[in-house]
Order: sequence, then structure tokens, then C-alpha cells
Amino acid sequence: MGTQSPQLVAELFPLPEGKPNRGCSIKRLAWASGIHSPHNSCDKHSSLGVCLLGRHELCRLIGSSRSPSLSVIGVVIGKTDTKGFPDRKNIGSERYTFVFTVRDSPSYFINVNSWGKENYVKSLSESLRVGDCVIIENPLVQTKEVEKEEKFNPTTPSCYKLLLSETHSAVKICSRCEVDTKLLSLLNVPVKEPQDFYSLGDIVANGQSLDGKIINVLAAVKSVGEPKYFTTSDRRKGHRCEVQLFDETLSSFVMICWDNESIQYAQSWAPRETVIFAADVKINFDKFRNCMVATIISKTIITTNPDTPEANILFNFIRESAEMLALDDEIGHQFRESINLQTITEVFTVEQLKMKALQSEGKSEPFYGIIFAYISTLNIDSETAKIIRNRCTRCHYVINEATKGCSFCSSFPFSSDTPAYLSFDLPVDLSDHTGTLPSCNLSDKVAEETLGCTIHEFLALTEAQKTALKWQLLLERSKIYFRVILSPSSRSGLRLSLLSCKLADPVESSLNLIGKGKEAAAKQLEKF
Repeated sequence: MGTQSPQLVAELFPLPEGKPNRGCSIKRLAWASGIHSPHNSCDKHSSLGVCLLGRHELCRLIGSSRSPSLSVIGVVIGKTDTKGFPDRKNIGSERYTFVFTVRDSPSYFINVNSWGKENYVKSLSESLRVGDCVIIENPLVQTKEVEKEEKFNPTTPSCYKLLLSETHSAVKICSRCEVDTKLLSLLNVPVKEPQDFYSLGDIVANGQSLDGKIINVLAAVKSVGEPKYFTTSDRRKGHRCEVQLFDETLSSFVMICWDNESIQYAQSWAPRETVIFAADVKINFDKFRNCMVATIISKTIITTNPDTPEANILFNFIRESAEMLALDDEIGHQFRESINLQTITEVFTVEQLKMKALQSEGKSEPFYGIIFAYISTLNIDSETAKIIRNRCTRCHYVINEATKGCSFCSSFPFSSDTPAYLSFDLPVDLSDHTGTLPSCNLSDKVAEETLGCTIHEFLALTEAQKTALKWQLLLERSKIYFRVILSPSSRSGLRLSLLSCKLADPVESSLNLIGKGKEAAAKQLEKF
């Protein structure tokens, strides 16, 4: 239905007599000037019996005694900790409060304030979590003082707020099987415009000009720290949690959680898998760290894994980064602990490796094995810059030659405090009687052992000596220990890193070939 001047919905679409239990959508609480068909809104919540109230009927309810006909349904998208205040009416006692934000459409959400005795407020707060679908029955609708309310609470498009009381109001939590998926999908819609955010690089570039500002941030979660507990000088107990963020522009940026709700929420985020849109976080210059940091405050609403084009770009960046980090982790792993090759016993052919990659689609865990194969491509006589790289000594990731910086650790930009080291980075093809695996990774110490020379000895070789070394290794059957991660972007669907590569014992190699032949024959017989 097209946009009209404000009218009474009850007049446009009269409800049957004798059915006083009616619900109110948050959109009507926002007093939109356009009237939308109540049938659409009712259908969305029909299993929970919720439909629209008219604007004038809502007006009658504002500030009046609570009406048993009013109920609101929505998903919880934000929540604060409970707080206690001295009760002015009852000297010596305290009143408690907390705020949660509910949403029932992409454009409309509203704050709900609960006030009352400690047991009631804390019990209600503990029963709710971000992501819950709730029916709020018999709240008091009250006009909000925008400047005062939005200083400490989330900014909402509604001119009103809902108040709950222990005596008259009720909040019911719905099971997810009762809830329309369209309502749950709102959990992945940011409360601000998808393009309205700062990149982490922009925050750093703006520096202290953003100190004290409240902004929106779109970033990926790099790590979530353990909550830390402390006691202040005046004996108040507190806690904090640090979340490391990253995006295409910056490798690491700190976001701090001080309240229990955000700390608990952060513990559910999967590092290098979760993207967050943090609306209204506070940016400060941290003198101790000498850098900018973000802080979650009572105004902040965080949307996890937002369904937006901007977030999808960041998701793709995460996937690509994860693949590169997994490859480079092989090198880092050699520095931290040696892999016991004796524990790797499963033997594969090239064909079996490709089949395992197909069967393991969607899994992120690496797997290990042995393959008897030839090195069929080894371009060690090509340009040195293509096979030897500078790597960061901290994370072992390849140094960006253009920026002279490491993109994946806090040492960015590169400095003398975190020197680089030279490392082989050789792409090799492995082949056997069943096929070829292109672009396998032969790096660092494993490459030196395979070539039989250190990187500095290799650099001293003439071109003719490099070519001779190449032909010593090509087309010689080798026993290769490997580690594999799945990679949808690679031609073979997997990325293989060599852990050891030595000339194979002819007897062992032949016995293995015979064994694999028998396995293949047995499988063919099974088909018949």
C-alpha cells in the first residue's frame, strides 16, 4: 500500500469484536507516516498472535495506565548490565535497572527499560540474551527525552521507549522453532547504514582527532582474550576483556569490553571467522599503548556476521588470509616445535589426496600423510626474487616488498626491531602414476634439506650449478611427508606443504606401489 497521511489503522482495517488481545509492532511505536498493510505484519508474527495497533490508539496508551491489550514482539539485539541506584522514596534501599533493545523489522527497534527490586530485575536480566525472541506484554509506552536517553542508551528510530514493571508487565521468551526466520534474520542486519563505518586503517590515520568520538566499525575478529578480574582502589570489583580486530587495512586493533554482557557475547565469537558491525563504539587514545583503541559502551549495538556487501568483502579477505596464514604456519611451526614424522603413517596417491579433499569439503582441520611421488616442476633456476622471500621473524609471514611491512602481526610497519630473514618459498608440482598436484609449498628449512644447501650457499651458486641441482632432483621418486589444508580457491582444492622430502628407498616404494595397486583392484571388483 502506498504512503498516506497518518490514519488510524484500526479504522482502515477494523479488528473483529470480542478479540481484545492485540499486539503492537515497533514500527507503529516509531509513528511512521506511511501505513503498511497489517496483514503483512500479522503474517510475520501470526504464530505468536501479534498484529498492529492504530496510531491514535497508541497515542491513548502513551503515559497512561497500562493496557492489557498491548504486546510487542521482537528479537533482542542489545542489552546492558544491571545497575543499582539509591531509592529516593525508600531511604536506605536500592532500585535496580537494565535496558535491552528489541527489533521487529530492518528499520525499527526500541529500547525497553526495566526498573524494580534487585531480585526481579536481575532475574529478568539473566533470563535474556542477545538473539532471543521475546514477547513483551503490558509495557508502559512513554515518550523518551532524546538527548538524555540517547546519551547512555542505544540510539533508536522511535520517539518512545517501553517501561516494564514487576507488577504489571511480563516478558516471554519464545523458542526458535516458534519464530519466523525473517525475524531471526534481523540479527544479521546492522542498526546503522552498512556503508557508515570507519575502517581500522582510517581510525589509525585520523589518530587523536577521533579521541572521545563515537563511531561505527566493521572488522573481523582476530582473537578474543580471557576475561580478567580486578579490584579497584575503592574495593569495587571489575572485569575486562580485550578483543583483537583486523581488516584489509590493519592487522591488529584493540577493542575493550568492560561490562559483563559484552564480555559474554564476545566469548561466542570465532577468531578469523566472525565479522562484527559495532555501532556506536567509543574511540580513545590509549596513552599506555600509545595507540587508538575502541571501547564497547552502553550505547553500543554489535551485529555479528552482518549480511551486507561490505561484510561479504571482508569475509572473502578472511578466507584468503586464513589460507595464507595456514601455509605460513608450517614455517612458524618448525620454529616452535618439530613434527614427529614417525607419527605420520597414512600413505596416499595423488588421486586419493584429491578424493579426500572432496570428502572433507567444509572442514578446516589439516591432515597429514605420506606420498611417494616425483617432483615434476622445480624452478630453482628462475629469478631469485620469485623463490626467495623476506619473512617477519615474529610471525614468519612474507614481508610486503612494497610497504616493507608485515600484514599479519603487530610489527606493522616493518622496523629494525623486528628484522626479516631470508627464506625459500618454492612452488613445486608433485606427480605419481595417478596424477599431479600443482603448486605445492616447499619452504624454509625443509627446502634447504631437500636442495642440500643453505639459502646463502644457494645464492652463491652459478646459474649452471642451479640448473644441475634442479635435474638431480627432478623425476626422482621421493618419500614426501606432507600437511594439507583445504583451499577452494586453488586448482586442486587443497594446499600441500612439504614437511620432509628425501629420495625414496626403491624397495619401500615398490612395495607401496604394489599395495596401492591391489587396493585399486579390490575397489574395482567391489563395483561388480
